[in-house]
Amino acid sequence: MSVDFKKYIASVQNFPNEGIVFRDITPILQDGKLYRAATHELAEYAKSRGAEVIVGPEARGFIVGCPVATELGLGFVPARKPGKLPRETEKASYDLEYGSNSLEMHKDAIKPGQKVVICDDLMATAGTLHATKELVERMGGEVVGAAFYIELPDLKGREKFPDTDIFSLVQMEGA
Repeated sequence: MSVDFKKYIASVQNFPNEGIVFRDITPILQDGKLYRAATHELAEYAKSRGAEVIVGPEARGFIVGCPVATELGLGFVPARKPGKLPRETEKASYDLEYGSNSLEMHKDAIKPGQKVVICDDLMATAGTLHATKELVERMGGEVVGAAFYIELPDLKGREKFPDTDIFSLVQMEGA
């Protein structure tokens, strides 16, 4: 099923702050065939990279990454907002287009040498990718790729990761 996913992404002006154009993937998620097609494309990418586990940052990374992991028969590791995980964690901070935040993962979530693909809905300035990658590498994992529904190339997130293979279903302007 060849799909122009861009047609199904809603653009919401001034959300969550003035001047931001929010790229909303829920129209894809609401259509089972589209959601399956998007999941399949990301899963094929992760498989081509030799992924052994999928990592997804909170919260839309769960929606994107869990079905990819399921399709491939792999485990899924959540990267959560602070204070959400019950056992000992590692923490990394990052900046967004409109603020800053942190992510945490259980210290034993990634095995040394394990090949990881990070899945999320959108890459803009790549702050979330930076923090997630930092956590994986701190635990000895190897990020072999990152997969997104949407990439905003004008915000130059990809340029911050010249050694990371990045895949996106669509590219759109950031503002």
